Amino acid sequence: MLSVENLFADIPRVRPEEIITQIVRADDIRIERIVSFGQASPPGFWYDQETNEWVLLVKGSATLCFSDGREIDLVP
Repeated sequence: MLSVENLFADIPRVRPEEIITQIVRADDIRIERIVSFGQASPPGFWYDQETNEWVLLVKGSATLCFSDGREIDLVP
């Protein structure tokens, strides 16, 4: 059944941790809404994972840091 929802719905003003909501899950894909309130990974921590990610920033800003030293600043 098709469900239409707003990505900005049900987001509290302040929360001590990220909110992760699963939107779609199938054999080869997982789409999640991740709402962050300024949380960041600890310095020197790397997400070593076996899956690829595609990131879409719709509000706010973020910086992606790569192990080779590159940084990409994201803004909508």
